[in-house]
Amino acid sequence: MHSSGKITTVLFSAILLLTGCTKEKNVTYGVNDKVVYEDKSLKTKRKSDAEYISILYTNLYQVPISPTQLYKTQNVIYSIGDRNVANEMVLSNYFNTSTLKIPKDSEMRADVAAFVEKCYKRFFLRYPSEGEKTFFINYINSNPNVSVEMVYTAFSVSDEYQYY
Repeated sequence: MHSSGKITTVLFSAILLLTGCTKEKNVTYGVNDKVVYEDKSLKTKRKSDAEYISILYTNLYQVPISPTQLYKTQNVIYSIGDRNVANEMVLSNYFNTSTLKIPKDSEMRADVAAFVEKCYKRFFLRYPSEGEKTFFINYINSNPNVSVEMVYTAFSVSDEYQYY
């Protein structure tokens, strides 16, 4: 009886060993790789004046604003009262400086699709939808007087740019 217990244990162990050790199957489901981006178009928190000025300055000059310049610009906005008018005046002032880092109109026209995509990433931190991209490409191509400054102004004073 004792040896039959050993035989049963060995037999049971052999069955477990044979059925438990199988080669892992490589299963594929036909899923295509897709790069996914977070949708940042649903912004709900309005930027403060300091945030707006700092981000706008960085977007246009590609360097951070100094604390002194930020303070002076905030005082201009506070003194005007109407936030939208003040933002447009600040933006106009920025466009009248020589150290601005924006593409030339000829660069915009050389590859309008790439320019539009870069604007969305630069100002809205997202990629444009196909409808948005098509609208801007058609608008820029059908209006030869549209400049980079005009497009940047449109992005900078838009409602979406006011929020994060």
